[in-house]
Amino acid sequence: MKNPGKPTLTPTPKKQSPKQQREQAISALRSGKPPADPLAQLNPRSLALRVGIPALIVWAIALAIPGIWPKAIAGVLTVIVAGVILWALRFATRTRAVAQIVQTAGTAEARKDAIAKLDTEFKKDDAAATFAKAQLQMQEDPRAALRTLETINLDKVMAPMADEARAQRGMIHLILSETDEARMLVDKIDMSRHKEPKIRAMMAAIVGEAWARTGQATKAVELLETYDPNDEAFAELKPQLLRSRAFAYAWANNTKQMKTTLRSLSALNPQYLSGFVTKKKSPMGVPPRGVHPMLEKEAFDMLMRSGAVPRKMQQVRRG
Repeated sequence: MKNPGKPTLTPTPKKQSPKQQREQAISALRSGKPPADPLAQLNPRSLALRVGIPALIVWAIALAIPGIWPKAIAGVLTVIVAGVILWALRFATRTRAVAQIVQTAGTAEARKDAIAKLDTEFKKDDAAATFAKAQLQMQEDPRAALRTLETINLDKVMAPMADEARAQRGMIHLILSETDEARMLVDKIDMSRHKEPKIRAMMAAIVGEAWARTGQATKAVELLETYDPNDEAFAELKPQLLRSRAFAYAWANNTKQMKTTLRSLSALNPQYLSGFVTKKKSPMGVPPRGVHPMLEKEAFDMLMRSGAVPRKMQQVRRG
């Protein structure tokens, strides 16, 4: 029986090292979970209705017209419709199987097992499996994820899927501060091909950051300000949208908006600010390529004031 006068003691969470905190924050930026495939939300039943009803109308017209040719044309259309529906069902089944494998990968060992299943149970050119494998690899080895995504032949897959691959590869290059490589990829993305708001916002964050860090800050600000990070529809993408805005405002010399954005990012998790701190100020920092000095200084000072860094680590050189 519990003593009502005695306070209940709760275990104190194990304190993470600065390196672990930073890796956790960067991992969250990496693993915002946009759909790996633009067709992942395809609904076969809805597709059957949209395509099947017009096909029935075509048959009704064909039967009402004398002669063999109207029936032959209707027959060809029926075969095409059946093929589309069969493809949709097979695609949905594969996508569901991929999603189930990814959902079980909550630990490093589970991710290793999931990657092995994706390699053995799906063909090498299966786009859904390739995106899922890269997503799992991103948690521990961005280079491996990049190599996986590079196996997708951008000239042979559907255009929206090619854009998705470019965006994911661009995001990895940005995390690694390989800004020129990211820019070459994002410049080929056509966002007008994508109607899903989350996909467009995810791509905007990546495209905007790449533009900002390679000399197109004004253009980046214009793009990013069309997506509100506080919109509930973009809740999972909020850290990435704020990160991109911080880069854009810094390179556009908009100090006020840059500081406001950094404060919003810090409110989510102060360790997100470490993504702007270069190696000259911290051994665990990021490469300096594309990081504005003003942005780095403000992020570093804000991170020090947040209390997220142990006091003994605050003695690092500030310049």
